[in-house]
Amino acid sequence: MERTDDGWFCNVCSHDWSPEKRPRARFASLDDLIARTGLRRDEVVTLADIGALNAFGYDRRSALWQAERAVRPSGELFPPSLADASYGEAGWDVEAPPAREHPTSPQPLAPSLDTATPEPLAPDCPLKPMTEMERLVADYAGMGLSAGRHPMALKRDELAMRGILRARDLASARQGRRVRVAGMVITRQRPGTAKGFVFLTLEDETGIANIIVRPDLFARDRLVIIEEPFLIVDGVLQNQDGVTSIRAEQVQGMRGVDIDFDAHDFY
Repeated sequence: MERTDDGWFCNVCSHDWSPEKRPRARFASLDDLIARTGLRRDEVVTLADIGALNAFGYDRRSALWQAERAVRPSGELFPPSLADASYGEAGWDVEAPPAREHPTSPQPLAPSLDTATPEPLAPDCPLKPMTEMERLVADYAGMGLSAGRHPMALKRDELAMRGILRARDLASARQGRRVRVAGMVITRQRPGTAKGFVFLTLEDETGIANIIVRPDLFARDRLVIIEEPFLIVDGVLQNQDGVTSIRAEQVQGMRGVDIDFDAHDFY
């Protein structure tokens, strides 16, 4: 309800009211980002580590280098606003700033972010840029995923030399053929009605491979199956009701990929 000039009340519809919109502007620099958002040091480091600060003209390690500088205190004993202050019985007495020469032409409190001068790049960072594998490790550590290439794609040439098939190649493989596959373990399941059988899902850059592990094989290689994030599986290809899977005969951990992530385990 809203009161009119003549004392009557009228209804105000919700669509007649809208919240005040704040002006939006891009962050002009890393210092500007920290000043406007109040990010903590660990948050800034995480953003740098996963490449979120690359838009400021840094690679990831240079951004980490700059993040440490940006979050470090300036070293002054007091902030600039207290530089000319004196301390008395009433506390800090800060002198008022001098009057403007043209008080009738108000000036903005801060320069427009749209016209702010970009932060100058610091001297060359002594740290080497991350390799693609190091970027993947940082992505999974910071986000649990990556927008870059799948980890298996980085090892594909080596895996092909060892006769390891891609997940999408299994659809055209012959039933009963002995095959070797490898991938990131994204699920581990052991249903109570499966009589001790364990079901794994391996993911590579082309898709997924379903793995069936017998109870005796699981008992023998339990630690490898549970703890290794990447597995190489040898087994026999089978196709039942249109679902392709591999009956595992040998399971081993895959070395050379040090990515830590959480699989969906249902034990």
